[in-house]
Amino acid sequence: MVSRPRSPPASPAPPESKRRKTVSEPDQSTRHFHPGLLDESSVASLNAQYAASQPYKHAVIPKLFSDELLKSVKNEILDNVSFTEKETDIYKVHQTGDLASLSYLTPEQQALFPSLLKLREALYSPEFRSFLRGVTGCGPLSGRKQDMSVNSYRKGEYQCTIHQHLTRHHLGCHLLNHDDVIGTRRVSYILYMPLPLDQPWKPEWGGALELYPITTLADGSLEPESRTEEVVVDEADSQRQRLSISGWFHRPQEGEEGYDENDIPKEKSSLQQLSTSSNTPLQPYPSDAESPPSPEILALNEEDKTFLSQFLNPTYLNPKAIEILAAKFLEESSVQLHMFLLDSLASELESGIKSLDDKANQAHRTASIPSHDYGSDEPGWELVGPPHRLRYYQATDELAGQQGAAGIIHRLRTELLPSPAFRSWLAAVTSLVPLAYTVAARRFRPGLDYTLASAVEGETRLDVCLGLTPEAGTDREGWEQGTWGGWDASFYSSYSLDYFVDPPSIIVLYGASRGRRRPEVYKSSGSNPKKGQSKSEHSKSTADPKGKGKAKADPEEDEDMSEDEDDDGTLLTVQPGFNRLVIALRDAGVLKFVKKSVGCGEWEAGMLEADDESREEDV
Repeated sequence: MVSRPRSPPASPAPPESKRRKTVSEPDQSTRHFHPGLLDESSVASLNAQYAASQPYKHAVIPKLFSDELLKSVKNEILDNVSFTEKETDIYKVHQTGDLASLSYLTPEQQALFPSLLKLREALYSPEFRSFLRGVTGCGPLSGRKQDMSVNSYRKGEYQCTIHQHLTRHHLGCHLLNHDDVIGTRRVSYILYMPLPLDQPWKPEWGGALELYPITTLADGSLEPESRTEEVVVDEADSQRQRLSISGWFHRPQEGEEGYDENDIPKEKSSLQQLSTSSNTPLQPYPSDAESPPSPEILALNEEDKTFLSQFLNPTYLNPKAIEILAAKFLEESSVQLHMFLLDSLASELESGIKSLDDKANQAHRTASIPSHDYGSDEPGWELVGPPHRLRYYQATDELAGQQGAAGIIHRLRTELLPSPAFRSWLAAVTSLVPLAYTVAARRFRPGLDYTLASAVEGETRLDVCLGLTPEAGTDREGWEQGTWGGWDASFYSSYSLDYFVDPPSIIVLYGASRGRRRPEVYKSSGSNPKKGQSKSEHSKSTADPKGKGKAKADPEEDEDMSEDEDDDGTLLTVQPGFNRLVIALRDAGVLKFVKKSVGCGEWEAGMLEADDESREEDV
């Protein structure tokens, strides 16, 4: 399920004058259900289905309401309800506000939704709650706390020429792995009303609900309660909508029958109880066995420049250029370097990566939704997870000795990024002393891979990312506007977020460092304003790149979220690009993620370094 604006509080209940306008009598609230649904034989049959279901207890009711009621509900929704597009690391969806707020409308406004009100009252009626108890054995349910909204998973479309092929990509709404067990929720539900109503939905159109056993998400000793890991696969047709009404039944509230004051709400979902730390173990530099070096010892020398000249554009080895970059980094705590690699290396990488993407597209993109086997036949890459936090392909040492792009990526990962020379170059550009590092090369497949919001706790990190995503023909508008996904975002929040890079190819650096930093600068927008754009305008577009209002970082939390999270701000958003190095200082607790891409794939290699503030005065 997806988060939405907080509904009015469950207690106190709406004024009696308004309640009379929306609450139906028992015989009225049940007559809209499909004939025989509430009969004992129906309850027994569904209970047996529920008990035998895997991997989590669930039931499918083929016919819930009468077709006449649902057609009227559909018309009221499309004619009178406003949808807002919401997008975070975990989902993209068009959603209404909480339908519990219908009780607070004026009589004139309520007159626009007679069928929707009937449906809502029928769902939360005593008769249907008793029916759910019989099917699931879940115990008492609240009729007062009504928690539901309308969701529309749609498909936009764009067309462009990529690598000499005319390609049509679908900009699908989606919802990645998540867990609904949180707060006082007891039963979750989805009422499907796919459009058009008279056309059966086909599996190849996507939109499937997928349930994953906890053993596929993490190797832990957590014994799960009844839960749903829900994934809404990309919608595959621009003329269709996966329209649904979804929500939760909650435990009884104070004053309701069955209320138990000792029944403590869950503050975290079961998935969040699994290890969520993104503190990646870092490897110390071998030369620091006795003591960490001073900035003077790390000064960039001629031997370092000779080594780096095998990889870097000569411009970035020029003392004057390094001085300019250092001043910019000191001011903004981030810097972007275009055309970073030598032209010869960049050209070979670009052509090789395009060939790899073309090969994967021909083998695994015959359908609108890419196969999960996409890229699996390419040696030297292994799939990593767990999927409730991340999913992508990571380079292995099997790339060693390969020709072309694969061999270059291996050299960047194993020779350039962890080298003492590159460490000295980073120290010169950032005025920080890298202490330890970890390096990875990652491939994000289109429509499949992502990283969800996570943070490094307790220490500052220096993120270094080399984007290797080839140009998508002559059309980059989708990347620049963020509609194709694949962007790397960092947020200052109580939840930690990784800045995201671009889809097909990228090289990322993560590491530890010590030195002077400007946290007060880093907590503002750190990316560069576009040409002709003021810093204030840029900060606004970065915090809300699509101009559609702020979406919460954690889609699991709605009314249970703290007010403090409303102050979260975007620090840096980086769209996919080729041969571009991004260096950013990330404070402890800053969230970072890579948004799922719907266009091309993404490749990257990276290094992470920690920041030791104990010798800040030495720099």
